[in-house]
Amino acid sequence: MEVTGLAAVLLATALLLVIVSAVQPVARRLEVSETVLLALVGIVIGGGADLVIRSTYTDRLAGVAGSAINGVAETLLDFPVSSEVFLLVFLPVLVFQGALVIDVRRLADEAATVLLLAVVAVIVSTATIGLALLPFAQMPLIVCLLLGSIVATTDPSAVAGIFRDIGASARLTRLVEGEALLNDAAAISIFAVLLDAVTSHQTIHVGSVALSFVISFVGAILVGIAGARLMLYMIAVLGNAPAAETTLTVALPYIVYILCDEVIGISGVVATAAAGLTLSLYGPSTFRPQTWRFLNELWQQLVFWAGSLVFVLASMLIPRLLVGMTRWDIVLILIASVAGLVARGMVVFGLLPVLAMTRLAPPVPTPFKVTMVWGGLRGAITLALALAVTENQHVSTPVAHFIGIIATGFVLITLLVNGTTLRSVVLFFRLDQLSPMDQAQRHQILSIALEKVAGKAKEAGEELGFSADATRSVVDALEVRSHEEQSVNTFDTDLGDRQRITLALITIANQERSILLDLFRIQGLSRAVMENLLRTADAMVDGARLEGRFGYTKALRRRLQPSLKFRIAQEIHNRFHYDRPLMSCMAERFEMLMVAHLVSISLNRFLQERMEPMLGSRVSEIVVEILARQRKMLNEALSTLRLHYPGYAEALENRIFRQIVLRLENQEFDTLHSESLISDELFRELHRDVERRRQRLDRPMTFNLRNNVEARLRHAAVFEGLPTAALHDLAMTTSLRFPSPGQVILKRGHKVHSVFFVSAGLAEMHLPEQDIRYGAGDLIGATEAMENRPMPGSVRALRFSHMLVISAARFARLIEDYPVVRANLQKLRFQAEEKEPDPENMDGINEESADASIMLDSNLSQVGRE
Repeated sequence: MEVTGLAAVLLATALLLVIVSAVQPVARRLEVSETVLLALVGIVIGGGADLVIRSTYTDRLAGVAGSAINGVAETLLDFPVSSEVFLLVFLPVLVFQGALVIDVRRLADEAATVLLLAVVAVIVSTATIGLALLPFAQMPLIVCLLLGSIVATTDPSAVAGIFRDIGASARLTRLVEGEALLNDAAAISIFAVLLDAVTSHQTIHVGSVALSFVISFVGAILVGIAGARLMLYMIAVLGNAPAAETTLTVALPYIVYILCDEVIGISGVVATAAAGLTLSLYGPSTFRPQTWRFLNELWQQLVFWAGSLVFVLASMLIPRLLVGMTRWDIVLILIASVAGLVARGMVVFGLLPVLAMTRLAPPVPTPFKVTMVWGGLRGAITLALALAVTENQHVSTPVAHFIGIIATGFVLITLLVNGTTLRSVVLFFRLDQLSPMDQAQRHQILSIALEKVAGKAKEAGEELGFSADATRSVVDALEVRSHEEQSVNTFDTDLGDRQRITLALITIANQERSILLDLFRIQGLSRAVMENLLRTADAMVDGARLEGRFGYTKALRRRLQPSLKFRIAQEIHNRFHYDRPLMSCMAERFEMLMVAHLVSISLNRFLQERMEPMLGSRVSEIVVEILARQRKMLNEALSTLRLHYPGYAEALENRIFRQIVLRLENQEFDTLHSESLISDELFRELHRDVERRRQRLDRPMTFNLRNNVEARLRHAAVFEGLPTAALHDLAMTTSLRFPSPGQVILKRGHKVHSVFFVSAGLAEMHLPEQDIRYGAGDLIGATEAMENRPMPGSVRALRFSHMLVISAARFARLIEDYPVVRANLQKLRFQAEEKEPDPENMDGINEESADASIMLDSNLSQVGRE
């Protein structure tokens, strides 16, 4: 019985997947690119199917066998795949996964280089190839340019695969993968404009095309980012639903691609790339680590299927597209190929140095440039665009014939010539070797690690009862390798202290990221908090890599500064006395500080146990000092909040600890189940019990922003003697401010509209003759507000502080209604004259003894005399 219809298509697809799965190991064994081998397989399948149909041999076979072979051949030749299938079904998957695996922060350093390769190189290639073919092709310029745009799109998947197989430089791989994201978008945009001009016989206006191109790119980026952020918000709302979260990521690229490409009329490829980059940037802090890992594995599998099928199916069309090729067509193919290589060389060797000189991008070494020029392979997208021209009924037959043959031949030359020799080029320039720093670190790590492995191997052999003769050769070989690595170890001489400190800080920041991801497994921790911590950990890695110790510390300080969200909530609180946004931000800040404190403890242990043997005691001491400063800043910020919100701090600590314990329970049950000590039924019941108790912890905690404010005012010396009702009224009408170190509280020369009561923390006003400090219990700007004169100097916070903000008018009424406040101010002034203030009493350590605080406002003497 003959298989036809949908069943035949599905069967053919399944057989192609079987072939694809066999190609991968064969390509590795032959050390050739999978893409090149897939293209050859596709050509063989397409050519073989055509040969079977034309041959009469199958007709002489037995009935079932002959009809089956003819049926398979007909299905393969008439496979329901068109340019629209390539661009709508496969392209979003390839682009989205390519963006998903890219390190966005590292790619940002190469943004100018990537844009140059992706946009400028496509324009130059289109023009160069079109003008090179014009004198020989006997075709209009617009048709030659159309062909140039089709073959201008590179397919770096094969290149990146080769780089990964041989361990090429990470930066080289990143440049090629980054180019892939926008290269297709630029080429497809130009192709669409030129194809429309060819079919409608209209002239092209460069200005309007350029404007449309920019609008398409910018609009698509905005749509892609908005779509990804909306999806991330939906995931946060869904809670812990891994299947639903993964499903949303599969839907996202098709939604943004089709919305932009078909509905809005802008670049769907750019929108898909922007969505993938956004997900790559924020995904690790939004998805649970186990879900994020599964999601990446799923997309790797999807892109393997899509990429493999694209090349096989597109290559199957090559024999059909080459029908009618003449010797002159071969000449045109060679002209286009040489022109494409020259155009890419002009961009890479001509414009990349300009970017380096203007410091818009890091310099690109010459071996990188040669490899990037030679690695400009063309592939499935070029064939799909050529197919779109041949399928277009509005394109004349000579033009379709010209486009189909030249584009297909161009692809074959790049795959069979460049693709097969690219590995040799990379090896020739030694781009697969480690950097000097990595090479020195390799010897250091191996010498230490092999010595430990040898000791553990000896213990394992004795514990398992192996004979001494059986284990001796293995242990001796490890010890010999360890001694060899020690003898060639030049870690101390090749790397100076500054390089080792930079290396240590990069390692510390990466370790912090790993610890955070491990903590994120604890369900119940805020996604927003983890997103902030992970983002700043990445910033610390980049800071250490670019500026060493200074960059790491600068990124750390930025973490503790109020975020934009916090500042907006603070402004809403101050202007409209609406507390809910600020309460939410304060709860997140509390949790962030507490989690960061836990991580800092783990980092210190990691440094002592794992890094000190590798770096040496001298460098370790410096790094320990940096981490100690980090813990000090965290403790200061956390202590200020604990002082005012002790109940919330204790409840939050209890909550986090209970979440940790529940995770330990789950791990213990997993271990028991893996060792077959408990049944499947009992295992599921134990997990359900843990989940029920964990869900009770999901209820949000209540953060009372004004908690303990009245008590702080009651114990302040300046408000001593105020009636309870007046204190309560003052507490309810004040605003709260939480300045960070270095933040300006009042500016020099500005009129004072508010008086600041320092509930906790430390601030300073710099004057030419002296520096005035304000500690717990002090008032800032009281005299200036009452006398309606500007501040004599700027006041900045020296530590994380908690301040109550009293409007100047409200403070003036308070002085007028309650003379006891005036008397207290006078008393504090006299005390300040009798005893010099001790800074140790105002550094926040003894902040709870507000009665002993000394008023340091130098201008309060006049108020005291009144």
